[in-house]
Amino acid sequence: MDNRPIGVFDSGLGGLTAVKELRLLLPEEDIVYFGDTGRVPYGTRSRETILHYAAQDIAFLQQKQVKMVIAACGTVSSVLPEETAKAFPFPYTGVVAPASIAAAAATKNGKIGAIGTTATIRSRSYERAIKALSPEAEVTGVACPLFVPLVENGYIARDNEVTRLVARDYLTPLKEAKVDTLILGCTHFPIIRGIVEDVMGKGVALIDPGAETAHCAADTLRRAGMLHETGHTGRCSFYVSDDIDGFADAALLFLGQRVRDDVTLVSTDNL
Repeated sequence: MDNRPIGVFDSGLGGLTAVKELRLLLPEEDIVYFGDTGRVPYGTRSRETILHYAAQDIAFLQQKQVKMVIAACGTVSSVLPEETAKAFPFPYTGVVAPASIAAAAATKNGKIGAIGTTATIRSRSYERAIKALSPEAEVTGVACPLFVPLVENGYIARDNEVTRLVARDYLTPLKEAKVDTLILGCTHFPIIRGIVEDVMGKGVALIDPGAETAHCAADTLRRAGMLHETGHTGRCSFYVSDDIDGFADAALLFLGQRVRDDVTLVSTDNL
């Protein structure tokens, strides 16, 4: 039994998809979430900058005495070296491995697509992870850098013509590759899942990295005997590096409840 909170971080809002699933799976767990909204997006930054930001985010969560860290960020998960992650003195997971395992299990024709930020696709992290599981798989990666700002700015309605136009342009190579499984390789992307589904067609299985990672984290804590004591009602604390009100408004859409009183502003100068 371990009553410390679970730590989750992302470059902005997308990691709330993992928080939502965690709360369903582990309602007794406390969660500390850090969204680096002042420096979003990470996916257009250099590898060195991404690793610097990730180190600061993780150090911030460690100050909150978390028992596990979840990088609910496809970019960080793709860039952070495996040896670094293995050296952490706490359980850690990113989103790449859980999503890749789910995609390899879901595909029927062996043709898997992955969309993500520029840094994620450039790293070829999903391709490597899937090939390690299924060497014969054909993996097509497509960078979708405009999806993050579109989501962050609320262009998420299924009938939004701007986002649908961008999606049709980005997803054409995946349709041409005849993928039957698509990893939404940034935790922002499940928010526009409906648009992606409309463009790709209902025969394509969509993999949500946030949800898969939440299941992975729950299994990790359960196996390690690190779950919170029973009978406790879990509480979420949110920290952001910019615009509390904007984050709170978006969190209402993600989580279905108001969180304004639980959001604290953190200066990046103090990270």
